[in-house]
Amino acid sequence: EVWDELYQRLVQLVESHRTTLVFVNTRRLAERLALALAERLGAEHVSSHHGSMSREHRFDAEQRFKQGQLKVLVATASMELGIDVGAVDLVLQLSSPKRIAAFLQRVGRSGHHVGGLPKGILFPLTRDDLVECSALLDSIRRGELDQLVIPDKPLDILAQQIVAELGSLEDAGLDASLDELWSWISRSWIYRHLQRSEFEAIVAMLAEGYSTRRGRRGTLVHYDEINGRVRARKGARLMALTNGGAIPDMFDYQVVLDPEDTVVGSLNEDFALEALPGDVFSLGNHSWRMLRIDGLKVRVADAQGQAPSLPFWIGEGPGRSRELSEAVSRLRSTLQELFADSLQAGQDWLQNVVGLDAAAAEQLAQYLYAGSRALGEMPTRDTLIMERFFDEVGDMHLVIHSPFGSRVNKAWGLALRKRFCKSFNFELQAAANEDSIVISLGAVHSFELDEVFRYLSSHSVREVLVQALLDAPMFEVRWRWNASRALAVQRNRNGKRVPPQFQRMAAEDFVAQVFPDQIACQENISGPREVPEHPLVRQTVHDCLTEAMDIEELEHLLRRIEAGEPTLVARDLREPSPFAQEIINARPYAFLDDAPFEERRTLAIRNRSWVDPAEAADYSALDI
Repeated sequence: EVWDELYQRLVQLVESHRTTLVFVNTRRLAERLALALAERLGAEHVSSHHGSMSREHRFDAEQRFKQGQLKVLVATASMELGIDVGAVDLVLQLSSPKRIAAFLQRVGRSGHHVGGLPKGILFPLTRDDLVECSALLDSIRRGELDQLVIPDKPLDILAQQIVAELGSLEDAGLDASLDELWSWISRSWIYRHLQRSEFEAIVAMLAEGYSTRRGRRGTLVHYDEINGRVRARKGARLMALTNGGAIPDMFDYQVVLDPEDTVVGSLNEDFALEALPGDVFSLGNHSWRMLRIDGLKVRVADAQGQAPSLPFWIGEGPGRSRELSEAVSRLRSTLQELFADSLQAGQDWLQNVVGLDAAAAEQLAQYLYAGSRALGEMPTRDTLIMERFFDEVGDMHLVIHSPFGSRVNKAWGLALRKRFCKSFNFELQAAANEDSIVISLGAVHSFELDEVFRYLSSHSVREVLVQALLDAPMFEVRWRWNASRALAVQRNRNGKRVPPQFQRMAAEDFVAQVFPDQIACQENISGPREVPEHPLVRQTVHDCLTEAMDIEELEHLLRRIEAGEPTLVARDLREPSPFAQEIINARPYAFLDDAPFEERRTLAIRNRSWVDPAEAADYSALDI
């Protein structure tokens, strides 16, 4: 019912403008929305646009949109930059784009004419999303932008660049001085902090390679340590040309129209292998019937408009930027102060200052008012709140309200889960999103709630988190990405793509050589695993800590807690507060453990389907 209302509103907006560009955050939602709009506006007026469509299909959609044949184009970030699509009257954004600059860039695609003014509308999909979108608008009103973060001295890319540079000298039979190579690399801004020892470790790795079940691999350069000279080995130039690039391989299967052999797009590996011949799916707002899987290709035929299923793609979504998280906290703090006067004062501020319409302002104010009444405080970056409650079967659930963004919360949640696991000898379940962390324990566990804030120390949290991430899927995936970018694992060989299972085995062989404890039997390991000094292992751990998570921000938060700066609030409730609803119903991408969705302990929690501000204060009263 809610989605039907959304579709109706989108149709109204599309029909009242000549051209409309709709941005979404996932490829699956792009296909879903394009399919729904095509049913209401006609398939000839709607198309999707995302990275899993073939280049030819994307170009066709761009030209049709530019020529006015399409009324609406539903796109992901693939339409943000560098593509001329002509005049755009309106931009619609479904859900928060997670970054201030991304929203400005997307809305800026409209109004490109003399005297034109960019026009965009945000459509939040949840109550927490409404808070984030409102904070996003407030940030734009204040003229704020996200800080641009450039990766510092990526060692995997350095290995690739060294091979490419030496490979360019291969045909002439020339070599290079190690000092000259170091001078060339260290002049680059991105490698200004690179140590000579790190550079020499990369050269040694490229010279020594690693042993596999099929012989030695990755020996791409010859290193004369006596004379300090390096040169490319035979085939290094071809390796750099055919396997270079910084975009990791996601193991998507190519979708090919049979028998023309025309590339249609790509599908996620899991979806392709789970689908059966005869299944009909949507790709590029068109129905395709699966015929068979031929190697790494999915052979399809035109399904002639049959009702399709929606494919899925598995990947990492961007976490909320630090600046937007600060804006969310600021919005909450401002409303908390206004609520001291009245609920209406908060609504008026949202309408008159932030610029929300009456319905959005009322819903947002009531949600934050009810949540703050339930907890007694408003969760912000300066007020951390922890609530504990029990579900229908007696299991304990702990929710930490920390609006620091998913990267910080994921790091905090993983480290806390590791601490709880060692303390209670129990593999508990946990999840984290942009504003909260939930930890689910059994009924037999007992601890003082306010002590949890000090379970982690700023001096040791990095070591705890490293041990936790070694057991998480993120290390395995990023290890393969880094090994591929460093040319230690081939993505293409003899003009053909290396099958995913072969790449996985090669990456496993590599890690077995340089970090055997990572894949060793856990019964043979006592105590924490010692991370070796291998450059790619260090780079992988660094990527997990700084890209997938934000260890520096977490350490800063823990130092503030140790100094007594933020207000720490612990509450025992009889049922979850309104702020806990979204993390309780989190989707699998938020999980910090490997328990499947159907086995989550949070499924036993009794949720309220409505919130009455008049009864919100009763949440904190325990049943007696």
